[in-house]
Amino acid sequence: MRQKQQDAFPFVVDESSDVPLWVQLRQRIMHLISTGYFKPGDKLPTVRGLAQEVSINYNTVNKAYLSLVSDGILESARGRGVFVRDVVAEEGAEHAQEVEGILDDCISACRDLGLSLEDIQQHMTRRILQLQKAQAGGESCGEGARIVRVDVHQGVANAQTGA
Repeated sequence: MRQKQQDAFPFVVDESSDVPLWVQLRQRIMHLISTGYFKPGDKLPTVRGLAQEVSINYNTVNKAYLSLVSDGILESARGRGVFVRDVVAEEGAEHAQEVEGILDDCISACRDLGLSLEDIQQHMTRRILQLQKAQAGGESCGEGARIVRVDVHQGVANAQTGA
């Protein structure tokens, strides 16, 4: 994991705001992450270091960090520091697990009907092709479009150029 190199942490206390200081800092860190200033894997300044740098109380920085850790935005590794989590990649992995679970349930239900894995694959391929055709509205492919047909038994793809 890499550490963000900067001259000064880009945060200025808004003395005129009614928003608590720890919330101001939290919002600023979220902004810096969302704009790409801090990227997944970047190490944030230490609590003590940031408190000293921006001249605010240690507990204020700690509260902002803890809030972001509890929301899953930051990750604290004892003795190593606080890092920006890769939330997008983690959500993608969770989504993939959810999709696999749904597919496992579908395959299991088909097996309960007595279908072999090959039969399930043929039915699934046929159904996907039907849905693609319906989604396209039965229109012919545009110029340069390619239709790829896969023989599920031999794993051979045949490409045809649309007219």
